[in-house]
Amino acid sequence: VCIMEKQVLESSEERTFQYQDSLPSLPVPPLNESLSKYLDAVKPFLNQEEYQRTENIVKNFENGIGKELHQKLLERAKTRRNWLEDWWLNVAYLDLRISTQIHCNMAGPGPYIEHYWPPKEGTQIERASVNIWHTLKYWDLLRTEKVAIERSGNAVLDMNQFRMLFCTCKIPGVTRDSIGSYFKTETEGECPSHLIVLCRGRVFAFDAIHEGGMVTPPEIFRQLTYIQKRCHSEPDGPGLAALTSNERTKWAELREYLIDLDPKNLTLLEKIQRSLFVVCLDDSSPHATPEDYSEITRLGITGDPTVRWGDKSYNSIFFSNGTCSAFCDHSPFDAMALITMLSYAEKKVIENEGRWKGSDKVRDIPWPEELVFTVDQKIINEIGRTKQLYYEKVSDLQLVNYAFTFFGKALIKKKKLHPDTFVQLALQLAYYKCHRRPGCCYETAMTRRFYHGRTETIRPCTMEAVEWCKSMLDPSDSTSRRLQLMHQAFAKHNKMRKECENGKGFDRHLLGLLLIAQEQGLPVPELYTDNAFTVSGGGGNFILSTSLTGYTRFNGSVLPMVHHGYGFFYAIRDDRIVTTCSSWKSCPETDAEMLCRAVFQCFQDMLQLTVAAQL
Repeated sequence: VCIMEKQVLESSEERTFQYQDSLPSLPVPPLNESLSKYLDAVKPFLNQEEYQRTENIVKNFENGIGKELHQKLLERAKTRRNWLEDWWLNVAYLDLRISTQIHCNMAGPGPYIEHYWPPKEGTQIERASVNIWHTLKYWDLLRTEKVAIERSGNAVLDMNQFRMLFCTCKIPGVTRDSIGSYFKTETEGECPSHLIVLCRGRVFAFDAIHEGGMVTPPEIFRQLTYIQKRCHSEPDGPGLAALTSNERTKWAELREYLIDLDPKNLTLLEKIQRSLFVVCLDDSSPHATPEDYSEITRLGITGDPTVRWGDKSYNSIFFSNGTCSAFCDHSPFDAMALITMLSYAEKKVIENEGRWKGSDKVRDIPWPEELVFTVDQKIINEIGRTKQLYYEKVSDLQLVNYAFTFFGKALIKKKKLHPDTFVQLALQLAYYKCHRRPGCCYETAMTRRFYHGRTETIRPCTMEAVEWCKSMLDPSDSTSRRLQLMHQAFAKHNKMRKECENGKGFDRHLLGLLLIAQEQGLPVPELYTDNAFTVSGGGGNFILSTSLTGYTRFNGSVLPMVHHGYGFFYAIRDDRIVTTCSSWKSCPETDAEMLCRAVFQCFQDMLQLTVAAQL
């Protein structure tokens, strides 16, 4: 009976990927609805005359070419469960020719300094071993499909992105990159099980499975210590990893050159591509406190390029003072999948008080092997040139990662306000105060309730938000008027978020129509060449590039989308709001520190407004 009961229990447990085939297809919204939402979104940036002109362009589009393109898009959607998926991957990521490591990768600091792992020299390898082990356990849970399925309310969310956390790497191409993903569940078959370690310009590999069992923290410690001792007592390696930070076509050509130089180089590159993830042993010791993560975050996203493999879906960086950071290629997944995994590891670290409590026995496992690439003078020169360009570019970055500690989610919810909307409206107000004009803004919404769904754009700079900002800056306006306008702005934002999550946004739809036109060799419709399209953020021109990284201790960052813009990312916790703000120093009008301070002031102002209303 026990055995039978056990089987029934096991079979009734959900498997991570079991609902993938029953998720709804990504819908195509009605054309008239998308166009009317678009008109609504461009309004804050146009005067009456410009708006009239844009309105005519939109009407012509709706009754003319737009109608045809929409029909063709509906046709495409009939034969695909997600009409956007391959287009989005190409347009948003794989077709880009700039340095994606600098401009698109995402990074975030480990929050361990807030509990068991304060910065402390001499702890790097020990902590790395524990952290890597918990990450390997998560890989094992994914392989056996025991990772809990995520839901939004009752709706099951797509879990496909979780497959990309391990054994996944972007491969540069001359005109378009590709993604190699080698992860397999146990039912699907064999999955690569080795780790790559980067240290002082050298590359090592070792297997995470020995004689059918996972390596333990003491065993990982032995492997990492071996690598570190060798690297610290021998000359630095060539730092080949730096090449991943090049512009994509350049890196693709250099990669081809490397392979032509020696076919063994291809085997080594493939070994890196197929690896579980990359462990980076970084010699920096970033200063960090729970209120100020700026230096860890800055080094996580723009640190030493010879100890990051920019194309790998997950680089786990350990600094010499025992602090750590994640660094990821953005193309295969969005931040939430990563944060789910990182939160699992953090929970386990806390449960075990930051230590390994198991056996100290170390089996006789093979030492790590060094991956020694055949390089010539040309490659060595190129690595030098690449590093120089990289450091020139990243030295222009201004990035702050501060915690606002006066209040957080608990108090905001007590005031019956949505925490995410609270932060977005504070940002709108802060930008308006600092720059005296509305700031077109991109906020990520998750469309994972659809098959292979990823994101849709919420545009937080609404007419309602702008009216409220003006009222806040008008000394003659009453508190009750400001409050009324604030509630209208909240309601509008909450409505947009819901629509976007339900596949009723308009940005991806408009992109789809443009791509149909391009595929058919048709001229670009006037809607997309109209100034209103660009000034409102279309075509990747958003001044504020923003995202909520959730309600955990993890926060992260991506760099600004445009030169005169900001990256603004935030995690909302019960008692605090942790924000990361970035800008380019070479742009005279932007200042990340100033905007971040202004946002914190706006948090206080908004709370004051709700308090004053109750008096």
